Amino acid sequence: ADALAGSRAPASLAVGAGTVAVLVLWPRLPRRARAVPGALAAVLLAALAARLLDLPVATVRVRGLLDAVQPPGTEAFGELANPALYGTIAAFALIASAESLFSAAAVDRLHDGPRTRYDKELMAQGAGNAVCGLLGALPMTAVIVRSSANVQAGARTKASRVLHGVWLLVFAALLPSALALIPLPALAGILVHAGWKLIPFRRLASLWRGHRGEAVILVVTAVSIVVVNMFEGVLIGLALSVAKTAWDASHVKLEVVDKGAGPVQAYLSGNATFLRLPRILDTLEALPQDRPVELHLAGLHHLDHACRTALENWAERHSAAGTEPVRLNTEPARLPAPPG
Repeated sequence: ADALAGSRAPASLAVGAGTVAVLVLWPRLPRRARAVPGALAAVLLAALAARLLDLPVATVRVRGLLDAVQPPGTEAFGELANPALYGTIAAFALIASAESLFSAAAVDRLHDGPRTRYDKELMAQGAGNAVCGLLGALPMTAVIVRSSANVQAGARTKASRVLHGVWLLVFAALLPSALALIPLPALAGILVHAGWKLIPFRRLASLWRGHRGEAVILVVTAVSIVVVNMFEGVLIGLALSVAKTAWDASHVKLEVVDKGAGPVQAYLSGNATFLRLPRILDTLEALPQDRPVELHLAGLHHLDHACRTALENWAERHSAAGTEPVRLNTEPARLPAPPG
């Protein structure tokens, strides 16, 4: 809504929308026309329209490579004494690493070749960003659009990613005036189209049915990126993922089997942590005081110190009521089959 009120924004929106329209309609053209990649055709048509109609849109700005190299001065190193700087460094490292790993995982789904080696990917990115910092350049991350473009073009080897950088270097060094004709809204349209195609709409329904928490995180992260910005949107998504992981890690199930004769059987399974301790103790305290109890712990994947201490204290209190001592069984046990 704010963009529509500006003087230059309508032209930019028109160029971006036209680019997306060309990309959508290009696969329906005859095979001879499709010999030219749709993205290239969309950019060329957008640049031609912006030039002929003299549209007030921003274009790519390319400076000389030597002018772009601006090593940090001594005053920049003085900022290392500022504690706030390290928070920014950690945030950039976290976001850049997450974006690169997400992109690598998405690209792996687009082809059947060798899978990404994530450790090697992050080490290469860290080395590259160290060089970027020394040269005064912006941090770099893996980008899904360029990677998917390689896959769609039929790339099969690692040479594709190297040559991609070579072409960028050649154009920036030898043809900067040609790049300066490309409207930025056209590039934005290509990004929107490429990102839209990567959304697995058919799987969202099954994701909602089987993993509702994951679906909520996906939607909240996407909305946050659009409403706020990518940096804070990804942080929100990561925070939600950590919270969900903590919740799943604390999931525990306590099932009580009482056949009316013999000891009461209590089966604990999952991850017994202090987060679910009140619920566990409430169930155990409700067991009859005049009956022996067998507490089976073999089904637990994790039992933290606080929970173990609380269970031992409960066993002592229950045994003090004059009944047989509570038996803590750590051997694998099978739950009785349900009737019928």
